[in-house]
Amino acid sequence: MAIYSACKVWVRGFTEALNLEWESEGIHVCSVMPSLVKTPVTQDVSGKLVESFRIHLTRHYAHLPPISLNNPSMSMTFDFDFIVIGSGFGGSVSALRLAEKGYSVGVMEMGRRWGPENLPKNNWDVRRYIWRPGLKMLGFFNIRFFRHVLVLTGNAVGGGSITYANALFTPPEKVWDEGSWAGLKDWKAVMPQHFATAEHMLGVTEVKILGEADRRLKKMADLQGLGANYYVGRAATFFAPDGEPVGKSYPDPYFGGEGPDRSTCVGCGGCMVGCRYDAKNTLDKNYLYLAEKKGTKVFAETRVVDVRPLNDQIEGRDGYAVTVERSTSWFRRQRRVYRCRGVVFAASSLGTIELLFKLKHRGSLPNISNELGKGVRTNAESVVGIRFPAGDISMSSGVAGGSGVYFDEHTNIQAVRYPEGSDAMGLMMTMLSSPRAGMARLLTWVLTLLTHPRSAARAHNPFGFARQTVLLNVMQAIDTSITLRLKRPWYWPFGKLLCSEGEPIPTFIPEGNEFAQKGAKALGGIPMAMMGEVLFNIASTAHCIGGCAMAATPEHGVIDQQHRLFGYQNLLVCDGSVLCANLGVNPSLTITALAEHAMSCVPPNGAKE
Repeated sequence: MAIYSACKVWVRGFTEALNLEWESEGIHVCSVMPSLVKTPVTQDVSGKLVESFRIHLTRHYAHLPPISLNNPSMSMTFDFDFIVIGSGFGGSVSALRLAEKGYSVGVMEMGRRWGPENLPKNNWDVRRYIWRPGLKMLGFFNIRFFRHVLVLTGNAVGGGSITYANALFTPPEKVWDEGSWAGLKDWKAVMPQHFATAEHMLGVTEVKILGEADRRLKKMADLQGLGANYYVGRAATFFAPDGEPVGKSYPDPYFGGEGPDRSTCVGCGGCMVGCRYDAKNTLDKNYLYLAEKKGTKVFAETRVVDVRPLNDQIEGRDGYAVTVERSTSWFRRQRRVYRCRGVVFAASSLGTIELLFKLKHRGSLPNISNELGKGVRTNAESVVGIRFPAGDISMSSGVAGGSGVYFDEHTNIQAVRYPEGSDAMGLMMTMLSSPRAGMARLLTWVLTLLTHPRSAARAHNPFGFARQTVLLNVMQAIDTSITLRLKRPWYWPFGKLLCSEGEPIPTFIPEGNEFAQKGAKALGGIPMAMMGEVLFNIASTAHCIGGCAMAATPEHGVIDQQHRLFGYQNLLVCDGSVLCANLGVNPSLTITALAEHAMSCVPPNGAKE
């Protein structure tokens, strides 16, 4: 009897604890507490009082139907109609368009909210620039290392728009004829309207402030017979009207007064370390800003750790339980659960792939296609550059991605820069060496350093790097891909990690290297390349795309032509992971346009599906 009584006291205490914990979510917890239940522990207890209060459990009770939240008399309450995971280009579009259609929306963003008042002064301030929460680095620039590729990505409220080079281009039409999305729709007819909407919302315009880096790129193009292929970039930037001074504040110039006040660009080249002058059209100033005005709630520093169908309905017809925790805490994770009708995965290509793998492996969403993680692309990209250590003119002025040149029909070379003082990128670059691969390339690099010691010393001095260097982002619309898998690597026995598989990605793009070497020779500079590409034969990219391929069936892809996850209701994917081809241009505008297309397929709240 003592054990029996102690168990009842424990149940009562546990019930009260759950009731207190879930009270804020509108859940009331109670327990049925009869005096005695006829079980072996009370079989030897007798007496009239005991018999009158004892409850006799029989097999009849085993056939009682389970409680169902689908019962009209027990209507389920949801915290949101849709939860959007991530606030980058796909997530911000989804948040606004769903809110406009009458849905309640919650946005879960792992990164922090940034503004001119808390941005780092330069990228040497690693605690406010690099994202490594385990080391208490809570910035917005993330670096992920894989066997095949080093991926640079953004992590903030507004996603990659906080730190990208601010270059927005429409890809060549041929990309719609490649990969698993070919033939699903007449994309060449469908997408132009969505590109136009995206350009309007982001405020895309031709770059009006060109700096020395752009002028030298034009000169290099002319010297190599490519002058006709030089172009002035297109950027999401608020430039001063003709005749007006730069840095001047204006009421909202884009949305008829519904958006925030803005200031005009001063041409500091600081786009990739965060715009301190309120001129860059980041997502928190357009899509996300307007979504919040319509009631969308954005939860910064919040990581999603689980998405599970409610009521054990495998296909998710009753909605989903989304478990989140604080992303910037070591110990007090403040885990809680939100209920919603649908979920939009927009956590960037790597973030979405990794989360979906975890949900599939742990059994939360077991029906995700086995095609997940296949066809991951790097935009066929390589980063080279030219350093002018003896020059007195700064390469930093202008917009980060101000201009470019088409080397041929496949190869796009874009000039990129950092603002003066943001020299940390210099630690990741070295002298450009021979096009040979493997050990031969490494030996040639060593020989280059030994035979040009003065140039080597100048090239590897990080201080002054931003002022003296024109970075060249080389992109190709040529298909190369790898596969990502969640597995336990040999060096990490504590759990499964996202790992790359497949053939090595080319780290030497002949067209880009040839352009850099000839340009450096003509203008008296030092040709540069990424350290990882030269020493370890590992490619580098700021545009990791693919992995959740769009296809007609789950045997060939992860989502359908309306971005719906195969096997589930009301689960969508809207980020770079849906791209099925290397674009040869910055993918941000394409991701935005595809998200617009996906949201156009979602019916208004209350409409018949």
